[in-house]
Amino acid sequence: MERQGSVNRYRSLVELLRHRADAQSDQPAYVFLGHNLQQEHSLTFAELETHARALARCLAPKVARGDRVLLVFPTDPAFIVAFFACLVLGAVAVPIMLPRRNAARDANAAIIADCAPRLALVAPALADRMPIAWREQPTYHGVPCLPVELPSSPPADVAGFEPDPDIDRDDLAFLQYTSGSTSTPKGVMVTHGNLLTNLEMLRIVAGNDHRSTHVGWLPLYHDMGLIVGALEPLYLGALCVLMSPVGFMFRPLDWLRAIHRYRGKVAAAPNFAFELCVDRFRPELMQGVDLSTWHYAFVGAEPVRAETLQRFTATFAPYGLDAKTLSPAYGLAEATVFVSSGPPSRGPVVKQISASRLQHGAMAAPSRAEDLRSLVGCGLAGQGLALAAVDPAGRRQVANGMVGEIWLRGPSVAQGYWGRPAESAAVFRARIEGAQGEWLRTGDLGCLDAEGELYIVGRLKDVIIVRGTNHYPQDLETTASFCHPGLRRDHCAVFSLPAEDGTEQIVVVQEVNRGNPGGWTASEMIAAIRAAIANNHELTVRSIVLIRPGTLPKTTSGKIQRSLTRQLWADGRLDRWEATQHATTRVPEGAFGGV
Repeated sequence: MERQGSVNRYRSLVELLRHRADAQSDQPAYVFLGHNLQQEHSLTFAELETHARALARCLAPKVARGDRVLLVFPTDPAFIVAFFACLVLGAVAVPIMLPRRNAARDANAAIIADCAPRLALVAPALADRMPIAWREQPTYHGVPCLPVELPSSPPADVAGFEPDPDIDRDDLAFLQYTSGSTSTPKGVMVTHGNLLTNLEMLRIVAGNDHRSTHVGWLPLYHDMGLIVGALEPLYLGALCVLMSPVGFMFRPLDWLRAIHRYRGKVAAAPNFAFELCVDRFRPELMQGVDLSTWHYAFVGAEPVRAETLQRFTATFAPYGLDAKTLSPAYGLAEATVFVSSGPPSRGPVVKQISASRLQHGAMAAPSRAEDLRSLVGCGLAGQGLALAAVDPAGRRQVANGMVGEIWLRGPSVAQGYWGRPAESAAVFRARIEGAQGEWLRTGDLGCLDAEGELYIVGRLKDVIIVRGTNHYPQDLETTASFCHPGLRRDHCAVFSLPAEDGTEQIVVVQEVNRGNPGGWTASEMIAAIRAAIANNHELTVRSIVLIRPGTLPKTTSGKIQRSLTRQLWADGRLDRWEATQHATTRVPEGAFGGV
């Protein structure tokens, strides 16, 4: 196996794939698992390239270089093949989430309007999710659809197909649409060079090589699922084992069983996935499972909770899990995906700080037990990246340990937002007073300590300011969702709206547990939320809305969509929950002073 480490070795992912197909032709590249971890499909490196070139040849009369092409697939081989077929042609791949039957929550229409795709490549199995008219004239939001189904064996006559050999590092590879947690989705322009640089950062931070089997379940239209989960093993020449997101949600322990079966070394997931594994733990489902090969676990895509890491470690340590395997990480689409994480075998860094001092912008030691908050470190910046905490108003760097907006610069920072030059200039080409060069504004608030460890504390747009004190909504959400057994943990959205007197009025939207096994009344749960936030944060909540389980708006990675929740609340469109025998008075969501 060749020596890894030269990010300049390849000009594009197309060249990378060709090298893998030549050097490791018969080695399995991707394995796709179905129900009960049955292997449904697999692709060798050579099969992947051959299928991709065959599809590219079919698409060549329809798609020109630079055209945007939607990818509408579940987790299956056709997605990977279609992605690389676009790259072979020099087209710009646009992975999007699967269509939702609830059209009101389908963000794909906004994405399609934004990027004006020439064509949509679609899995035939999704026909029942498409609009009814799709069956007669296949279009999706007006975009022509081409069903893609791979033949049982790769064609043998595509070796000489060379539609565009000049694809280089500066060419766009794909548009990664932002999750829309705080605004309308925007298409981040990611080049081949951005990807190759970021993949090398991942290799270095995790100490990976061709033996580092990756096991994942995140959807491939999500940047963490696509880049960390699927493209990184290809970059390494390692095996990638994938199960479906739906399969994970129903049977989360299958993920751990797959790590055992395939001797997985690397896996990545948001915080909620680790929480879900603990909640669904059953000893009989883990019988014979050995997790000792699990070398590195990226925990990211949403706020990382210290309690989750502790619970996961305590639950699965008897099965060979090393506590140092878990590595909280930070990333965002605008930086391709990966920004920071800890080195291998270091484990999580949890700092005990003063909650009251943090509200005033400083990371300091707590003076009493009641003032303690655990803050999880997200590691050090990847190779070639520089991080800074910046006062967003004055655009000056703040001292170590002080809260600022996190800015970064480096070769994996993407090119901007598709079709939004003004917004791209403001976000991707910001300048710090007294510092050289252009910086990316992340919109995230955090601190850097003296060693360069990054701590994220919230989103700039979501901060709630009451009487001059900053309150981070995720802190209030944790307090609310953990205060009563009838409430669903980590399924809460807190936001504020200005009142007529200029003060901020706080709204809590909280899911209840499925089935309400304790028979709790709405009034009991609402009173518990109100008391917990008053006692822990000295805040008065003006409106609390209980909603049905599974209806809180979240992004594909599990981030709470507070802005969308706020809009649904204002429009009176939240799916309210009322106990069967203890119905509460319905109050218009736009009115304060209700429940």
